[in-house]
Amino acid sequence: MQLRSLSTTLVAGVSALLLVACEREAATDSLPTPARPVRTMTVEKRDQLTPLTFSGRIEAEDEVNLAFRISGRLHSSDIRLGERVEAGQLLAQLESQDQLSALRQAQAALAAAQGQLTQARNHFERQQTLLAQGWTTRANFEAATQAQQTAQSNVEMAEAQLNSAHDQVSFTELRADAPGKITETGPAAGEVVQAGQTIARIARQDGRDAVFDMPAQFVRAAPSNLQVSVSLTDDPAVTAEGRIRQVAAQANPVTRTFEIKIGLRDPPAAMRLGATVTGRVEMSAGPMIDIPATALTRMNRQPAVWILDPATKTVAIRNVDVLRFDQAQVIISQGLDIGEVVVTAGVQALHPGQRVRVLGSEP
Repeated sequence: MQLRSLSTTLVAGVSALLLVACEREAATDSLPTPARPVRTMTVEKRDQLTPLTFSGRIEAEDEVNLAFRISGRLHSSDIRLGERVEAGQLLAQLESQDQLSALRQAQAALAAAQGQLTQARNHFERQQTLLAQGWTTRANFEAATQAQQTAQSNVEMAEAQLNSAHDQVSFTELRADAPGKITETGPAAGEVVQAGQTIARIARQDGRDAVFDMPAQFVRAAPSNLQVSVSLTDDPAVTAEGRIRQVAAQANPVTRTFEIKIGLRDPPAAMRLGATVTGRVEMSAGPMIDIPATALTRMNRQPAVWILDPATKTVAIRNVDVLRFDQAQVIISQGLDIGEVVVTAGVQALHPGQRVRVLGSEP
């Protein structure tokens, strides 16, 4: 009887404990789930600046090709790459035997024409005197007049030929037309060159350009007063500022890009001609929706964000299309509307329909 009474007591005690545990669990389940704290932002469109970086080179703002006006054999050349030259300095010379011979012939022809003019003028003066005294005929006087005019024309033609011969002799010399530096050299002494063939290229001492080959899309979108920051590729600390000075009217037939020249303001001496430089600009891409990178998550292997319903304080996940992104910012092309509220912090601990509390607002 005692054993049976002890067993009954133990069963009653265990049942009581189980009943108390069940009551506590039911009470716990009936408590409301606490709202998870998050941070949010309201979607709006803002003007976005797109950074662009491109490579180019330093060239002289005013650069000219020097060439002979006539063909011939190069007799001497005193052209050295990178050498500084002065205006009027002799750079190269052609063999001038033919031009000097033509000059001597022109001088002789002028002397002969001047002699004929002297003879014709004396004959005219005699005929004029005789006609006044009545000792010659009007026909003889007119013939003398015509002979004098012909001789005068021959002298003028000989003088023109002599000037041309002098020019041909001067064309055998190539001189610098302005002070500057030689940036390119052509044929060496002894070679036969053609008229107009580049013998040397001189960068005049007026200014420097940063030259870039840019796609047509950039040319269409870039404003005329676009500010460009230029730095040396091997030393970014060396910088200069400039604006677009010239845009090529036609694209390069091979690369289909347009050459753009950026006029530099006070470029440092380290930006030597031919140096490789990097240009940087920020161009407006128009109004776009941007959100912090912390707001981005994934759903169905696609980018997604959590949207907060301000009325119910619950969240729902939605896929979005990302135009571009970096470590701090994401540009959304589709999936969000202006005025919607996006969760920006705490996105990894959310599930659909969950109640949330925005940090900084009342609990």
